[in-house]
Amino acid sequence: MANPTHRHSRSRRDKRRANWKGELPTLVECPECKEKKVPHKACLLCGTYNGRKVLEVVSK
Repeated sequence: MANPTHRHSRSRRDKRRANWKGELPTLVECPECKEKKVPHKACLLCGTYNGRKVLEVVSK
């Protein structure tokens, strides 16, 4: 496989890397405990999903 024969400038390199942004995860409010949680996942604080208790939460 061939190697590049000419060097790319910093600006061309940085333009290619311009879309490497990190994103914050989407959070919704849990209807039971009103804490923030990831959508379509069980709440880790109260253990409910879709109005039902699905996880046994152990408190410290």
